[in-house]
Amino acid sequence: MNVYKKFITFEGIDFSGKTTQIQFLLSKLKEHGVEALLVREPGGTVISEKIRELLLSSEHEEMNSITEILLYEAARSQLVHQIILPALSEGEFVIADRFYDSTTAYQGFGRQLNMEVVNILNSFATSNLKPYRTFFIDISPEEAESRRMQNNHWQDRLEKSGLEFYKKIRNGFLVLCSQEPKRFLRIDGEREPAIIFEEIWTIVKSIWDIEE
Repeated sequence: MNVYKKFITFEGIDFSGKTTQIQFLLSKLKEHGVEALLVREPGGTVISEKIRELLLSSEHEEMNSITEILLYEAARSQLVHQIILPALSEGEFVIADRFYDSTTAYQGFGRQLNMEVVNILNSFATSNLKPYRTFFIDISPEEAESRRMQNNHWQDRLEKSGLEFYKKIRNGFLVLCSQEPKRFLRIDGEREPAIIFEEIWTIVKSIWDIEE
């Protein structure tokens, strides 16, 4: 595996608040004179964004699970080879809003695809790139549904898959945390955002040697 210390990722089920935490982190890094490149999955390039539209559109509910995972891997491959690897090679800090762990959790555990195949596809699409640290913002599927309803959020194709689907996904992330305890950092996402960020910032400062 290719591991870059300047590459960290954020994971979690939908409505976990990970994107909010990423924005907090980017602002804090900027205060300390650290510029970081933010990428999201699926997306981040012209090709990957077009694939994202296909994946999330409710017009394509007939999409089968194998098609789904192959599209995710295609979007990821383009992002990794066009944006992430060149940036890391130049010494840039890179933060990813989702990476291949989402595919393991959503398509492997959620859709219950063959895990060996999922792992092979993840490695192939990324040329064996692995995050140095991964923040898993953990909330219950029930909390996620409550947040969605409070925000009157329109559901995309995946979000319509139901509570049991998200229970499988969360369990998948917890399994990944137990399998790679050094890389995965489980963060309780059901607290106040500012308190959550304090924990994340303390860890990031240590990882990237940032002084207050």
